[in-house]
Amino acid sequence: MKTGPIAACLWLVLSAGLLVSSRLSYAAEPASAGPGLDAVVHRLQRHYQQTSSFEAKFKEQIASSSGVKRDLEGTIKYRRPGRLRWDFAPPQQETIVADGTTLFVYQPDLSQVIETPLERAFRTSAPAALLLGAGNIERDFAASAVSTAPEEHLVRLSLKAKADGTDITLGLDPATYNVVTLTLTDQLGNVTRLEFSEIRTNIPLDDSLFSFKVPEGVDVVAAPEPR
Repeated sequence: MKTGPIAACLWLVLSAGLLVSSRLSYAAEPASAGPGLDAVVHRLQRHYQQTSSFEAKFKEQIASSSGVKRDLEGTIKYRRPGRLRWDFAPPQQETIVADGTTLFVYQPDLSQVIETPLERAFRTSAPAALLLGAGNIERDFAASAVSTAPEEHLVRLSLKAKADGTDITLGLDPATYNVVTLTLTDQLGNVTRLEFSEIRTNIPLDDSLFSFKVPEGVDVVAAPEPR
């Protein structure tokens, strides 16, 4: 099982920000408010509460702690709650689909589909809550500001998962608060970096995009339970 793309898939739920069912609400910030940490977190949460769907292109680089690097690209589509589709382009073709109940990982090169109930696809509850629309940043993550070079033109935010210590750095478009870049560092030192482009939010996405049919002749493997 290719753990890099799958880990990135699950954590992209955060990068996409889809905190659509958060119980938090915030008063509008005054126009003069600066980009302090609280203002950034509050605006990010608000923005994604208003995001019901999105699609984007992505480029992904996975660097393992042993020094091995892989470059991937493709498209992602999301519709709340819990519907997600990643299509990785050749030569490392792979498809990851969540239909709201089950997560499917189709690996054509291995002629297999890895299948697991969505709520058991995560080591901790925070990613599942985000994907299913029941999470929030302030409860599940410790946030801190990150300095940004002027030429980057991004708002940068660091998040550390309270459950497992995973570090995530987001680069936000200051105009829209869409996530443009994401860097994920896990406890083993593996680093996944994603860049997103052609982001479209709150668009109609058909049910068929999130329905997965196992191809003929392909083995179905049940994923082991997270430890």
